[in-house]
Formats: sequence, structure tokens, C-alpha cells
Amino acid sequence: MCNTAQFGHTSVGYSIHLRPSPQVNKKRLLLVDDNDDVRTVFEDGMRAYGFEVVAAASVNEALRLISTQKFDILLSDLHMPDAGDGFTVVSAMRHAHPNAVTLVLSGYPALQEAMAAILLEADEVLVKPVGLAAIAEIIHKKLANPSARMSMKKERVSAILERDAELTIRNWMSKVERNEELCSVSLSYQERTGHLPLLFNDLVCRLRLPPNAKLPISIAAREHGIMRRKQGYTVAMAVEESRILQVSIFSTLQNNLRSVDFSSVLLDVMTIADEVDSQLKQSMLGFMEPPAPTSASSPA
Repeated sequence: MCNTAQFGHTSVGYSIHLRPSPQVNKKRLLLVDDNDDVRTVFEDGMRAYGFEVVAAASVNEALRLISTQKFDILLSDLHMPDAGDGFTVVSAMRHAHPNAVTLVLSGYPALQEAMAAILLEADEVLVKPVGLAAIAEIIHKKLANPSARMSMKKERVSAILERDAELTIRNWMSKVERNEELCSVSLSYQERTGHLPLLFNDLVCRLRLPPNAKLPISIAAREHGIMRRKQGYTVAMAVEESRILQVSIFSTLQNNLRSVDFSSVLLDVMTIADEVDSQLKQSMLGFMEPPAPTSASSPA
């Protein structure tokens, strides 16, 4: 006959009947939550379900434990105390213990889908309140069937942009077509987008440069500026085109969050912004470049 343990921590909204299931080889679970009452409930409860629990009350404490100890499972609150602090813990766990089951708890049901899209290094986002029995069941299922868990294949930003260049260009074009100012100049699809593959190539090359490498100047961007002047663009229109390009690039990254390599994404985003601005500068220099003088006709 199984013993039943009851935890009635009504101050944090949990009342759970637990039926412990002892295990010979206990899986190590890192529990991270800055709320003392909630942490106590989960710590006692997960131990009753047969896990070896190590608790951390802060992000810094969790990071120290992750770097010095081995864990099979992470169960972390998302907000400690600031929104999204749990992302840092999940990312650290993924890099230090890539095979660990990672679960995140959030008290904001309406944001579940958005968080899942942003995080995606976690195996699952759980919305509070959630019972300990349900959590234990999720953990056991994921431990028993690791092949069903999220793929850990990650891509650099440069690879994503290179692969999805044509999709990004089409996205850019759809935005341009809705812009009355830009559409005041009538151009064919090729005339409108023909420069973009060259600019993308320059951007991808820039993202793949080693640190401290000499930064190249985009010849394609300068020629684009010259072309836009001849086509009847204004300076404001050329700047607007560049703004839409940056928005379209970041939309592509947003659509690939499941595969993006988060270890370098911040630096890559900064590089993208800098390169697009650099290309805009070259485009403006070309735009303002005086037209080449035409040769005078030879006298008869």
C-alpha cells in the first residue's frame, strides 16, 4: 500500500496529493525559483516523485550549479524577478547539459505561444498553476523518449539568411508594394529587386568575417544608389527602402527561431544593423555622386 503525502501550501495556490515512486537511479533535477514558498512545494513534491532535487533561488546560483554539477532535468520559473530571466538559465543548461530535459514555468497563459517561439531551447513551457503529478509525468515521458524531443540542430544567422534570401526578398517586395511613396516610381520586379541578391551576398560575407577583420565596402550598394537616382528616387525613398530591408531581414530571423544559434545571435544582429547602415551610406554616396560628364560631339 502506497503512503500518501499531502502538501497544502495554499499561500501559493497548490494542494497536491503525491504518490511517491522510488527509483533506484534517481534523476538529478535542478529547480530554480526565487519564491521561497513555491520552491519549497516543488522541492518536496519532486523529491516525493523520486527525483534528486537541487534547488536554486536565483539565476546566478543556478548558473553556478549548472557549471559545476551534472543534471538530467531543469525546472525553472521564467520570471526571477524580471521577465525572461529563465531564458538565461535554459540557455546555460542547453550548452552545459544538452541532453537534459528543460521545462519552464510561467504565470502568463496568454504569452505561452510567444514565449515558446522566443525560447524554443526549452522542451516545454508550462503555464501555472500546474500540478506536480503532471510535471512528473511530462519529465518521465521526455526522459523515456528523447527522440521525440526538440531537435537541437542550430544554424548561424549567416546560413539562415543565405538559405532564405529569396524569401526575404519576396517579403521585402510585398512591403514595398504597399508603400505609396516607393510605388510612385514605376519599376518592374527585376528593376526593383535586382540589387538585393548582391547586397545579401555582401551581408552574409560580413557575418562570416573573423573578429577584427577589415570591413569591406559594398560596391553593390554604391551602384544601387547611382541606379536609384537615375530611376527617379529621392533620398527619403532610398532610406525607406533600406529600412524595409532591415525589417525584412529580422522577420526572416524571427521565422527561424527554432533553428537559430542563440550563442551568437546578439552579435550577429548588431552586425546586420551595422552592415545595412553601411550599405545605406554607400548607396547615398552613389546617389549624390555627380553624373559622369558626357563627351562633346566632334565638330564636323
